Amino acid sequence: MGGNGDIWVADGYGKSLVYRYNSNGEYLRSIDGTRGAGHFDCPHSLWIDTRSNTPELLVADRANGRVQVFDMEGDYIRTIGAGYFDRPTVFASYGENLLVGELNARVTIVGPNDELVGYVGDNTPVSEEPAWPNEPDENGTPRRTSRLVEGLFNSPHGITSDGDGNIYVTEWLIGGRYTKLSLVG
Repeated sequence: MGGNGDIWVADGYGKSLVYRYNSNGEYLRSIDGTRGAGHFDCPHSLWIDTRSNTPELLVADRANGRVQVFDMEGDYIRTIGAGYFDRPTVFASYGENLLVGELNARVTIVGPNDELVGYVGDNTPVSEEPAWPNEPDENGTPRRTSRLVEGLFNSPHGITSDGDGNIYVTEWLIGGRYTKLSLVG
């Protein structure tokens, strides 16, 4: 839900569109990214960014390796991360920063001015392995991977943070994986 009660829905595995509905569920409009950085390719996650005074709709344009930013009416504002994202998938706030779980094995931290702060658990080479995010058995059938390494990600797919500064990441693979990154102070 946005600041005005509208509901935004991403159709990432179908038409690669984002739909806007009012609080009564009535269709208002669709956006496809072409009035911005270009047509969406798997808009995977939507997030209302309230870190500044003006809420913005962030669209994880996953297969295009960027985040497109829109106002709450669905009008394009800017693109972020085209030079440093790989496959942005999901968002969470972390103080003044933005956490972006990237499917290809890392969490990206973005500063308040859309700048790259850094990567956490970067393990992007694993996404080039056969049958990733899993691994093939002797018959080539995907099974839970044995390539999981503590401190490195495999396939972040969900992310959040709590009031104590901890970060929680879920990963997309057979059997899943849940990681808690504790704030050390």
